[in-house]
Amino acid sequence: MREILQKIQVHVPFYLLREKLLPWVLREGINPEIGFNHSDLDRFQEADFRETAEHLADSDLSVTFHAPFMDLRPGALDPRIRQISLDRLRQVFDLIPWFRPRSVVCHPSFDEKYYISTEARWLENSLSTWRTLLDCIRGTETIIALENVYERTPQPLKLLLSALASPQVRFCFDTGHANAFGGAPLGLWIETLGDLLGEIHIHDNHGTADEHLPVGEGNFPFRELFSMVRERNFKPILTVESHSEKSLRRMLENLRAMELLERS
Repeated sequence: MREILQKIQVHVPFYLLREKLLPWVLREGINPEIGFNHSDLDRFQEADFRETAEHLADSDLSVTFHAPFMDLRPGALDPRIRQISLDRLRQVFDLIPWFRPRSVVCHPSFDEKYYISTEARWLENSLSTWRTLLDCIRGTETIIALENVYERTPQPLKLLLSALASPQVRFCFDTGHANAFGGAPLGLWIETLGDLLGEIHIHDNHGTADEHLPVGEGNFPFRELFSMVRERNFKPILTVESHSEKSLRRMLENLRAMELLERS
């Protein structure tokens, strides 16, 4: 399994990494995508973050971040909500000099059912937020990877990414979200946003809920996706989003059995 682990990032919440899983991550050679939530950012101190970053740096593992997203609205119409969202996101960006992550995955949080008839204002406000955060990573090798969640089609993210027009802001394609919440075929996602693809979040479901199953245990067309990625010579960061050690083991077994990463 180590050969597969060398090719991927693995979702690990910060509090578990800090309190339990760091020795396992270091021993097994797991490249973590560290997930931060509001509790992590309020509870842990600077010394906790710095010490964890130093252990990872000494191990020469690859690190990516997943920023908090619950309750956050980076494109909020209400300026106070937007400012609070920016402040919370900036707490994660402040950790970049210590961890030097390859990416910071963030949710743009567009939902056509929520921003009814206010799409243009959402876009304008979103641009302000992401341009501010983009200033935080200038001169680094870190990218911001904007992830689809409730976007039914790639168009809102295409407008946002095109307007930002920065090589340091890319698209994170979440397979599970596209399958459960999206309304566009896989080919349209890749055709529209493939040239901006910076990361793929890998997990499966049956198309009705965000189950975070191992690949092959739902109905997302992974072989089709990886075929498109190889044909276009895309080189995105690959992150598996398993929510337990048991699920991660099945994820790795299924990735090997399906030979999805053989030529990646």
